[in-house]
Amino acid sequence: MSTINRKAIRNRVHRRIRKKLSGTAVRPRLAVHFSNQHVYAQVIDDTKGVTLCCASTLDADAKQANCASAAKVGILMAERALAAGITEVVFDRGGFLYHGKVKALADAAREAGLKF
Repeated sequence: MSTINRKAIRNRVHRRIRKKLSGTAVRPRLAVHFSNQHVYAQVIDDTKGVTLCCASTLDADAKQANCASAAKVGILMAERALAAGITEVVFDRGGFLYHGKVKALADAAREAGLKF
């Protein structure tokens, strides 16, 4: 009997989400990831397999992975996407629950001008 930890469950949920979700050149995928120390976001075109733009707490003036820093990353991500000519994205929460940091990043990106 195998032990299932929280990370394995999140990865299983992420795989299930990614079966149905794909980014195109018209509507790329906004993928988010959270480590213990940082928040990462990327806009990805899955048809070509390239990252169009990215943002993280390494770029922003945030040193912790909390809701406030996730909101800063969301605003920075939206600014960079709009500068690259991207207005609509598909949101990929990465297997994380749509609550807390994920919700803060998504709401900040929406308020900054991204549509999803």
